Amino acid sequence: MSENRGISKSVLYLMSASAGLVVANNYYNQPLLNLIAIDFGVSEAAVSNVPLFTQLGYAFGLLFIIPLGDKFPRKKMVMVDFIVIIISLLAMAIAPSLPILILSGFVVGFSCVVPQVFVPMAAQLANPENRGSAIGIVMSGLLIGILGSRFISGYVGEYFGWRAMYYGATGIMLILWLLLKLKLPELQPDFKGTYKQLMQSTWHYFKTESPVRLAAVRGGLGFAGFSAFWTTLVFVMEDNFNYGSGIAGAFGLLGIGGALAATVIGKLSDRMNKNNLISLATLIMLLAWVIFEFSGNSTLGMVIGVLLVDMGLQSLHITNQNIIFSRNQDARNRINTIYMVGYFAGGALGTVTGAYAWELFHWEGVATLGLFYTILILISHFSFKKTESA
Repeated sequence: MSENRGISKSVLYLMSASAGLVVANNYYNQPLLNLIAIDFGVSEAAVSNVPLFTQLGYAFGLLFIIPLGDKFPRKKMVMVDFIVIIISLLAMAIAPSLPILILSGFVVGFSCVVPQVFVPMAAQLANPENRGSAIGIVMSGLLIGILGSRFISGYVGEYFGWRAMYYGATGIMLILWLLLKLKLPELQPDFKGTYKQLMQSTWHYFKTESPVRLAAVRGGLGFAGFSAFWTTLVFVMEDNFNYGSGIAGAFGLLGIGGALAATVIGKLSDRMNKNNLISLATLIMLLAWVIFEFSGNSTLGMVIGVLLVDMGLQSLHITNQNIIFSRNQDARNRINTIYMVGYFAGGALGTVTGAYAWELFHWEGVATLGLFYTILILISHFSFKKTESA
């Protein structure tokens, strides 16, 4: 495979910003759930289907779209995908009912997989000794997008209504489409077979690459707890603290501190033993969930917990990706598909179980659920880490 040696900082940061702005579309809904529920006159459990189906759409997009990055020119694929993103965001803005909103959210999730094209692109374009750093920069943008999206949508929803957020997002995507068309480099694919053969080879990698499967399990369990937290945060803010969607969204700003650590973690993962880094990241998340257990009525506890859970998850995520991208260099998009499908399937699981944990046991149930998922990460990691060479 022909690797491009080096990537300009301007292109790398454009990819980072693009990753954040695109992935944000998947998360605008979370601080808006209470407003949407009131608008359509539905329950909290019913409206939680909006983030659930958005995450499911993302998982399906990862499975069926991202492998195409090994078959088609990357830039052309991104440009076409953006058209679907723009149309689906506009559909969310004008949705007349909850079912239409849920369906539109699914298409938004399905099409907003562009960041998962940028991550392996950065890995391919970067020098091998800087691969972790390049991944970390793109991931920093992606993670800031995830967390900042909640802050922005919380305040936009509170002052302008939830639909305004989706009209604004449509405009942002139009501008970004133009910038990427002008600046994004093209990368030609290596795979020459049919789409069926492409998907069969993805299944082959899933069966034969145990380090990728282990990374997907770790990432999925970590993101399950993370999604349970963010899906229910707006409800605990309202019920326990009497805060609105704006304050719930503002918690996303706290998590940006953890996201900024992604660049540092990327550099560390180029130098440190990756198994040790994963163990440390998981212990940080474990500490966060223990703090959450006792913070149902403590703003300070919630703040500390958010900082720690974001830092731990992002450290885990970037180290996982550095491990899997160092293998099978001619199939990075397919490898990334396997990992990210597991990651976002875990997110969907966390959204569903988090909503039910809230309804049945309120915040204590959500915190216990997150603790349970994190303990499972430790068990799986220490049971199977010998299958991967870090």
